[in-house]
Amino acid sequence: MFGFVHLYNGQEAVSSGFIKLLKKEDSVVSTYRDHVHALSKGVPARAVMSELFGKTTGCCRGQGGSMHMFSAEHNVLGGFAFIGEGIPVATGAAFTSKYKREVLKEADCDHVTLAFFGDGTANNGQFFECLNMASLWKLPIIFVVENNLWAIGMSHLRATSDPEIWKKGPAFGMPGVHVDGMDVLKVREVAKEAIGRARRGEGPTLVECETYRFRGHSLADPDELRDPGDLSFEGCYLYLLV
Repeated sequence: MFGFVHLYNGQEAVSSGFIKLLKKEDSVVSTYRDHVHALSKGVPARAVMSELFGKTTGCCRGQGGSMHMFSAEHNVLGGFAFIGEGIPVATGAAFTSKYKREVLKEADCDHVTLAFFGDGTANNGQFFECLNMASLWKLPIIFVVENNLWAIGMSHLRATSDPEIWKKGPAFGMPGVHVDGMDVLKVREVAKEAIGRARRGEGPTLVECETYRFRGHSLADPDELRDPGDLSFEGCYLYLLV
C-alpha cells in the first residue's frame, strides 16, 4: 500500500492494552492512525481493509479512507486527520455518558470514552481546553497520548518546553501517568485503573504511553529526518532497553 496511509507499526501495545478492556458501549476517538483502533474495538478486518482501499464494502463505504474510520455499531467515533480535532468530540461523548446517568437517571450508564492522540497534539489549544472541561465536570474520559517521539518529522524533544506530557494532568486536577507504551501488560495495568476510575465517576485521567513509530509519518514519507541508526534493529532494541 502506498500514499498517505499512516501505519501503526511499533505502537500496537497501546491500542491493545486500552481498547480490549472496554465494553461495546464505550467509545473510542482516534487520529489518522485509526485502523488498529478500529480493529481493537471489533470492527471486522475485512471492513477495515476495504476502507483502506476506498471500497464500498468498507466501514464507511470507502468515503472515509485510511484517516477517517467510523463505526456507529462499535462506537468508533472517527479518525481525525487534523491534530487535536478528535479530542472535543471525545469530550462530548464523555459528557453524554455523564448526562445520561445524572440527568436522565440511567443508572446503568457507566460508559467511558478513550481519546487517542499523539505527542504533537499535546501542544495544541484544544488539548488544554478539553483537559480543563473534563476535570471541571469529572467526565468519564481517558486522554491517551501515544507519544511516538515524532510529530510528523519534528522530534518531540525539540517541540515542547516540557517533554513529560503526563505532568499536564495534575495541572488540571487529574492524575497524570507515564507508562512504557511498548509493553502491553504495563499499558493494560494502567488502563485498567484509569478506566475503572472513570466508570466510578471519579473523573478523567491523562496517560502518556511512550512508544515508537517504526515507519515514516505515512507511507509517502521518505523518513529522511531520523538518524538511520534509529531505524535499525539495533537502534530499536537499544530504545526498548532504555
